[in-house]
Amino acid sequence: MALRCRPRKTTAYRMQTSVPGLIDLSSEPEHLQKAYGLDRKETAAFGQQCLMARRLVEEGVRCVQIFSGGWDSHDYLERGHGSRIASVDQPIAALIKDLKARGMLEDTLVVWTGEFGRTPDNNYRGGVTALGRGHNVDAMTMWFAGGGVKRGATDDIAAEAVEVVHPIRDVHITMLHLLGLDDNKLTYLHAGRYMQLSQFGGELIPELLA
Repeated sequence: MALRCRPRKTTAYRMQTSVPGLIDLSSEPEHLQKAYGLDRKETAAFGQQCLMARRLVEEGVRCVQIFSGGWDSHDYLERGHGSRIASVDQPIAALIKDLKARGMLEDTLVVWTGEFGRTPDNNYRGGVTALGRGHNVDAMTMWFAGGGVKRGATDDIAAEAVEVVHPIRDVHITMLHLLGLDDNKLTYLHAGRYMQLSQFGGELIPELLA
């Protein structure tokens, strides 16, 4: 006797069948492809990521991460960062405008951030003559858009946070809150102790909420 098993549409199967159409950016209108910078060498790569992010969110993907490398500059900042800025400005603006035009921005939290803060100047590192920006515990440049948030600020040269100063764990708490999650309830047992996504807990930043 032969048995035929009905194939189950697993998550992997659904991804394999739905993703090819989802990543076909050629279906987007030409004016929108240009808005994201897909027609320019310096913006095409990151523009594709931004446009893909919008398509994924539109299809119901809960969390999307895109990446722009090359920002860890210690010297020649004008030259190094100038080229990086030119590669991301247009696509980022297009993404936010596109989300807003589709009525999606108010329900989509956009977060732009790096790994850690950097000093805004070229200083002596490690007490030696090597010039370059140091790690900065007093300000970490990031911005939020959409998702029901307000803005904060640093001083004029981005050396220190001057409005609503909080440690990074409070940012994590607030982001989870904006996503409808309670950090205190997201605990798990590891190595004999209960851990949280924020590591040590933190406080909600009410001033950030619109």
